[in-house]
Formats: sequence, structure tokens, C-alpha cells
Amino acid sequence: MNVHELTRALVDIESITENEGPVAAYLHGHLAKLAARTGGQAERMAVEPGRFNVLATWGRPVVTLSTHMDTVPPFFPSREDAEFIWGRGACDAKGIIAAMLAATEKLLAEAVTNFALLFVVGEERNSAGAAVAAKASRGSKYLVNGEPTESKMVLASKGILRYEVVARGKMAHSAYPELGESAIEKLLDALDALRKVPLPTNQLIGPCTMNIGTISGGRAPNVIPDAAKAEIMVRLVGDADPIREAFKRAVGTRAELVEILCIPPIRFASVDGLPTTVVSFATDVPVFGTSWGEPLLLGPGSIHVAHTPEERISKRELADAVGMYADVVKKLLAKA
Repeated sequence: MNVHELTRALVDIESITENEGPVAAYLHGHLAKLAARTGGQAERMAVEPGRFNVLATWGRPVVTLSTHMDTVPPFFPSREDAEFIWGRGACDAKGIIAAMLAATEKLLAEAVTNFALLFVVGEERNSAGAAVAAKASRGSKYLVNGEPTESKMVLASKGILRYEVVARGKMAHSAYPELGESAIEKLLDALDALRKVPLPTNQLIGPCTMNIGTISGGRAPNVIPDAAKAEIMVRLVGDADPIREAFKRAVGTRAELVEILCIPPIRFASVDGLPTTVVSFATDVPVFGTSWGEPLLLGPGSIHVAHTPEERISKRELADAVGMYADVVKKLLAKA
């Protein structure tokens, strides 16, 4: 299959986070066949039952091309027109996987070795696959992480700080609210206070922002709610500690702040010959640390359509990404 056909084949395998097994099995089978005929090795890297990363190596890896196999919900299958391939994961990040696979075949055809492919689970939720891979390094000196960056080298990205805001109350008949205590009202007051917390700005990567992503709670319209919860995501541009303290003061006793995940902002290496940018989204890279080498961030597609019903990737940019990734690998091998 060419890179467009492979992208569509991958998109059509539903792999919402925690259901990566089928696409991982597909990729492992594909890479096992490729490795068998080209002197490489392909393996499954267990993460938890039914979930595993996929690693393929040729020689002793100096450069590793990596991205994630999972997608956000909801799943919708692929389609294409003259300009784009559409579908969940088209740009985030199954088109990137396809481009990395095609770049691998191009490199091997040119007798280039000493590189690896690493595809991980869980990036869209908690970076579970990256956390496992961080403990299983193969000595790589450079990690080229794939995310939709419009084929520009990223100089820096924001981090994330994710919380659950949990409020508790007392159930009562809604006709007698004085007998109860509304957890939803507590939660709304806490969220209003959080929205008023001033957030910092970084000159390079811009403002810190907060998103209230989900709200749940209550039992029925005629019941005073005894429990409510929200999930919030902060896009970090610096140290998380001042925000932690400000949030704690803002919420007070109205709710409990449960920290789920913290990934710091990060700066990346680059190679000559490609345009550069900065991005507001976070990646697996901070979880990898430096265990797989100095990180770079680069991929085809636009983050502006990722996680939306309009997710798509340009066929032309996808085809160009094959040569782009191959060139980056060769430049980094020459640099090492």
C-alpha cells in the first residue's frame, strides 16, 4: 500500500484510547513482515492487558521515529476526496504513522540503518505507553516525535496540568432544599472561582489557558445533588506550582482538587532546512524524558482540525512527509 492507502487502513481500525489492541496488532504484523525481509526486529512492548506499544529496530538505533496509536472519541471511518483524507486519526496521528512507515521503507531501500520506529498507546489520556517505553530505552540519541505541526519543526510546546474538581453535598427532596446541600452549586462556585484566577503568559509560547472539559453530577431534577465533578485542563507555559497554589486558594473548602496529570512545557531540538513554529498542545515527550534521546517534534497535518468532526490531512502534505522524515533521519544519523 502507498502512504494514502495505509493511512485509510489505519483510520478504519477504531483505536480510541484503551482500545488500541487491534491497530497495534495490525502494525506489529506489518512491521514483523518488513523486519523479516530487511534484517530488522519487531516486538510488542506490554503496557497492560490487551494494550502494547510496537517497536521495530534496524541495527543499533541512533534515531527513533515515534508517535501514538490511540485517538480521541468519537470514531468515524475514512473517506477521501481529491485533496484530503478524512477520518478520526487522519492527522492525529495515523497519517503520521503511515508517513513514518513509508519513510522507513525508503530508508531501507537506500541501505540506511541504525534507526527505530516506536508506536505507543495512551497519549490522548495519560501517556501510559510512553511511561512504559521510558523504562525500556534502546540507546537512541534522538527521538523524532510525530504530531500535526504543519510539517514545521517545533521549537517549544506547552505543558498540561489536569484536575478533577470533586464536590460533595447532601441529598434531599428538591421541594425542601434547606434539608440538603447541593454539590452542583458548590461545584459551580468552585469553577467560577477557578475561571477568575489570573494565568501567566510566556513570551515564546504565549498564554497559559484553562478549559473546563466535562461536568457531571446529580441524580434527578427533583433531588438535591449529593455529588458533582468537573474535569479541567490547564495548558502550562511555565512552572505549575504557582497555579497549583492559586487554584487551591480559589477553590477553598467548596470542592476537592484531585491532580491527575502534570506534564511540563518543553523545548525541542531542530534540524536545518525546515520552517519552525511553537505549539500550544502537549505531547508524550516529557514522559519519555531523555530516555530515547534528544527530542524533536514534527509532523504533517494541522492540530486545528484534530479532535474535531472535520479531522483530515492533505494528501500532498502526507506524501511530502515521507521524504521529510527520511531526510531528518539521515541528517540526525550524520550528526550523531
